[in-house]
Amino acid sequence: MRNSVLKSVALLTTLIGTIFLYGCSDSNSVTLRIGAGHPAGPSVYATQMRDFFVPEVKRRVEAETEYTINFVEGYGGSIAQVAETLEAVQNGVLDIGAYCVCFEPAKLFIHNFAYYAPFGPQDAVQAIQVARKVYEKNPWLEDQLTDLYGQQLLAINGYDNYHLGSTIPWSSVDDLKAVKIGGAGPNLPWLEYAGVIPVQSSLPDGYLAMQTGVYDGWLMFPSAYYSYKFHEPAPYYTLIGFGAIGGAVVLTMNNDSLQNLPAEVRAIVMEVSQEYEVVAAEALETAQTIGLESLENSNATISVLPEEVRQSWGNSLAEFPNEMAQEANGRDMPGSEIMRAYIEEVQAVGYEWPVDYAID
Repeated sequence: MRNSVLKSVALLTTLIGTIFLYGCSDSNSVTLRIGAGHPAGPSVYATQMRDFFVPEVKRRVEAETEYTINFVEGYGGSIAQVAETLEAVQNGVLDIGAYCVCFEPAKLFIHNFAYYAPFGPQDAVQAIQVARKVYEKNPWLEDQLTDLYGQQLLAINGYDNYHLGSTIPWSSVDDLKAVKIGGAGPNLPWLEYAGVIPVQSSLPDGYLAMQTGVYDGWLMFPSAYYSYKFHEPAPYYTLIGFGAIGGAVVLTMNNDSLQNLPAEVRAIVMEVSQEYEVVAAEALETAQTIGLESLENSNATISVLPEEVRQSWGNSLAEFPNEMAQEANGRDMPGSEIMRAYIEEVQAVGYEWPVDYAID
C-alpha cells in the first residue's frame, strides 16, 4: 500500500510539472512526456531514446521549423513501470513510451512472435530487420495498437542473443532440473526441456533475487547481464544461443498526442523514429559484443553449450511455435499468418533454423 501511495504521489508530481510546462510555454513550444519502465544506461532501447531520439527530435524541430520542443523524460519506471507503459501511453500519461511486449502477454500475445520460435537469428540487427518485415506484411500488428490501445507504432527494437546465467555451475542439462530460473514470461517455456522451475520476473528485480536465492539463474542477453551486474551473484554464463528477439520492444505514441502536433513536427517525429530503429538496432549488437567482452574481463565463467545438446534442446521445442500460433488463433489474432511469416522471413535472410518449425 505504501509503495502504491508513493508511486501515485510521484506520478501526480510529474503530471503537475508537465501541466506547468504546458501552461508556461508559448504557442510555438511543444512539450511531450516520454518514458520507459527500464532505465536508460543498462537498457539499450531506453538509452537510445535518451541519447538519440530525444536530442535528434529537438535538434531537427528547432533547426527546421518555427517550433521548439521540450521533453519530460521518465525512464526506469519513474512515470510507468515495465508492465504499465502500454496503458500509460494509451491513457496519455505518457505521450511516447517504449516497452517490452513480453509484459503484455494477454493484450499483445502474438506481438511476441519472435519469442515463440527460439534458436532464431543470433545477430540483433538482423533480428530487428526480420521483425520489421513481419510488421510490414502483417498490418494487423500495428492496427491493433492503434485501434485497441490508442497509440501509433513509431519504431521497434528488441534484445540481443539470449543465453543462460546461473549462480551455480552446471555441466549437463540434468544439473538444471528443479533449479529456479527467472525470465520475462514468453521465453520461460524454452526451459521445459531442462526441467527447471520457471519464474516470471523483470530485469530490475534480477540482481537481488539471485543474490538472496529467490531463484538461481536468468535467461538473459549479454548486454543486460553485464550492465545489470548479474554476473556478481550469478557468475556462470552459458552460451546457448536462443536467439536475438527482434520486435520485443515497441516505441509508440499516443494517437491524440501525435495528431495534435503541428504537421511539420509530426513529420520529424516519424522520420527520427525510423532512424532510431536503425541506430538502436546497431547499438544493441554493439552492446552484445561489449557485454560478452566485459563478462570475460570481469572473471565470469563463460562456457558454450555443446552443439548436440543445443540441437536436442531445439528439437524439444519443435511444436512450440505452432502451439502459440493456435493459441493466438483462438484469441481472434492472426497467429498462423504471423508465425508463418516470421519463420519464412528468417529463412529469407539466409539464416538456417536448427529446427523444422511447421505452422498449421
